[in-house]
Amino acid sequence: MSAEQTVSGAAAKPVATGTPLLEVSGLTKHFPVMGGFPFKRQVGAVQAVDDVSFTVNAGESLGLVGESGCGKSTTGRLVTRLYEPTAGSIKYMGQDIAHASRKELAPIRSEIQMIFQDPYSSLNPRHTVGTIISGPMEINGINPPQGREARVKELLEIVGLNPEHYNRFPHEFSGGQRQRIGVARALALNPKLIVADEPVSALDVSIQAQVVNLLQELQKELGIAFVFIAHDLSIVRHFSQRVAVMYLGKVVEIADRDSLYEAPRHPYTHALLSAAPDADPDNLAGERIRLTGDVPSPLNPPSGCRFRTRCWKAQEKCATEEPPLVQLSGSADGHLTACHFPEFGDVQGNAKAPATEAATAPESEAKASVPEQRESAE
Repeated sequence: MSAEQTVSGAAAKPVATGTPLLEVSGLTKHFPVMGGFPFKRQVGAVQAVDDVSFTVNAGESLGLVGESGCGKSTTGRLVTRLYEPTAGSIKYMGQDIAHASRKELAPIRSEIQMIFQDPYSSLNPRHTVGTIISGPMEINGINPPQGREARVKELLEIVGLNPEHYNRFPHEFSGGQRQRIGVARALALNPKLIVADEPVSALDVSIQAQVVNLLQELQKELGIAFVFIAHDLSIVRHFSQRVAVMYLGKVVEIADRDSLYEAPRHPYTHALLSAAPDADPDNLAGERIRLTGDVPSPLNPPSGCRFRTRCWKAQEKCATEEPPLVQLSGSADGHLTACHFPEFGDVQGNAKAPATEAATAPESEAKASVPEQRESAE
């Protein structure tokens, strides 16, 4: 089905590919922790997201990766305004929506949609597929020229389902089919931006490939921008043009896909990539980085660099100064890293010349500390 057929249900102004669609700056979300008796009061705060900044261009896909609890999903919910930000700005097409009222958000709700992680809990079991997918159109008062039922059947066909399933209930579908229903619901209003929160993590491997390929086709045909949240680094590399790495509520590295995967600068990114399985037997002899210790609590994160408690390159400076997210000399354009002592090797551990002497530990010191947490894959 062509893109022209796909977008027939709504009239949305196109956005030129490559122009800024979403600009997030200093985004912060702290969840209050209440305690005390008999009167409750705030005794702390979970720093789920802290000073996160990134940009998503029209038609682009930005991958968000990191360990569980790093703030990826919270960031996605903040962008869609399912959560109220504590601080920071979220500019959508130049308009700051971070603290916009419900009335102010109404005109752009249809342009920012979300695909949820769990296809079993994100669909109302008491509603038919037709009701679920047409719900956004009813809420926003949209009446397609061909009628809502025809539009829903068109969407079902777009996502690879039988239009005759219009009157079926979610329990009659498999996990992969349910996720396709979730995709159809997200497409119902022809959004310009979709936040996909681990859309394939609950699916079988073969179904994962089908859903990811479906999203890629829709992105190519419709020019939809994605914030793609996932654990699987191989899927992120396949789907995203740029990748942001998060650790304990902060973005520690952000770059275009090839630059980040081939030459990561932050030790945490290097550790994540070295731990990912590789189907190429030529890469099996590379080093594996095993991180020691547990992820610190977001209730009381470490001072300075939050990764320092698990980093093999940490020094006194890491505890006293928080590293800024900046581009290092010698790095590719737009490759930003937040580290006092960045890595300068590729994923296989082949050494490269340091970009700056000031930001790099002495070569002998770095080599001496690495074997404590690295081991051969043999």
